[in-house]
Amino acid sequence: MDRLTVSTFPNAKALPLWVGMEQGFFAARGLDVALHETSSSKEQRAALGGGDVQIVQAAVDNALSMITKGHDVVIVMGGESGMNDFIVQPHIHDITQLRGATIAVDSPDTAYALLARKMLAGAGLVLGQDYIFLPVGNGARRLRVLLADETISGAVLNPPFSAQAQLSGLRSLGRLVDVLGPYQAGGAFVLRPWAKAHGRELEAYMAGYIAALRWLRDDKNGAAVEAMLSRKLHLSPELAEATKRDLLAPDFGFTVDAAFNEAGFAAVLAARAELQGEDPSLRDWRALVDQSYYARALASVNG
Repeated sequence: MDRLTVSTFPNAKALPLWVGMEQGFFAARGLDVALHETSSSKEQRAALGGGDVQIVQAAVDNALSMITKGHDVVIVMGGESGMNDFIVQPHIHDITQLRGATIAVDSPDTAYALLARKMLAGAGLVLGQDYIFLPVGNGARRLRVLLADETISGAVLNPPFSAQAQLSGLRSLGRLVDVLGPYQAGGAFVLRPWAKAHGRELEAYMAGYIAALRWLRDDKNGAAVEAMLSRKLHLSPELAEATKRDLLAPDFGFTVDAAFNEAGFAAVLAARAELQGEDPSLRDWRALVDQSYYARALASVNG
């Protein structure tokens, strides 16, 4: 078997990877998949750039960040819109109340931190002037500081942390896709030279991932999905059920067959340009994405 190491965050969005491994969808395609569960985007980008992992399954904005720094990275598959809620302390009822706030983020210059900036900008709030970012790492760490310190006003969270936050009494100011529109958040990206040299393994990986998504959407597997979430993330039955609903919700959860959302990707690029300035390396979105591997993977699953 060919061994692949895939980097992902240890949250509910890793569910298709767990399914692919446990249900044999990767092994059936000749792959031995190992997971690198990252604590931060910075660590994840370093692992890909250094060759310690072959595939990253996370926010594609991190691929853009690597490209702007000279890495030959290409996005090869979609996955989901982020499944993000803007979670705040219970006494906050409106985004304008975040003036003077401290917002917990993973990394201040990528992915969901940019969406937080865009959402706050819609209320006339400017980073560094009206609020500050506190980099703390992944979703588990962001939830932990929100629950432990009331002076941390908010954070962008996704499943299961968004559901756990609300069950713990924290408040959601809304789903980011409902406020900001379509967004190509999670997906798969790789080093382009590696993809060219290992196209068969990459296509096998994506085919296994697609098969895992289809298994997740099959109603007869609902109880098994909740049991897996409970076991992997140490969730109560109530929280596992709520998390599953978020993961499979139309237009919010996992995208059918991990299709790439071109309109959502345009929104990613627009957010970066608006908040960080134009970057010449990101002007032609077609140069940043190669969907040919995905097309072959999907065809193989469809038979």
